Amino acid sequence: MLLKGNQIVNADISSLWKMLMDPVCLAKVLPNISSLEKFSEVCYQASFNIKIGPINGNFSGNLQLEDIVEEKSFTLRTLQQSKMGNANADILINLAPIDDSQTEIKFDGNIKLSGMLARVGQRLVGGIANTLTKQFFDNLQNELALTNSYK
Repeated sequence: MLLKGNQIVNADISSLWKMLMDPVCLAKVLPNISSLEKFSEVCYQASFNIKIGPINGNFSGNLQLEDIVEEKSFTLRTLQQSKMGNANADILINLAPIDDSQTEIKFDGNIKLSGMLARVGQRLVGGIANTLTKQFFDNLQNELALTNSYK
């Protein structure tokens, strides 16, 4: 499934970049995350709890930031496993300044499901991905409003 879109957030590009590279902030803004533990500069062990229709799943696996271009772009790669199947995502994130206080985030990626998750959840994934994307940007905007520590 393709995942593509853009969002303008109320933050300068430098502050936004610092937030997206901070594992404490990521743990606050990523929807449904139950843990995020850094085990190298750009690799994390992540656990998520996600409900897909009638199926409720606990996912765990790796989350990596790759192809990092400071204050411009990175690729978020994750492979999450659960009893009901696996979810694999590669999402390119691009940042572009709008002005001194706003930044546009563009995202373009692909999500692949396997196992029972793919058989049962495939037709529901689009709506769930859209909901999680909206939650991410809402959480990010709320975190930006709460803290000045990234400026």
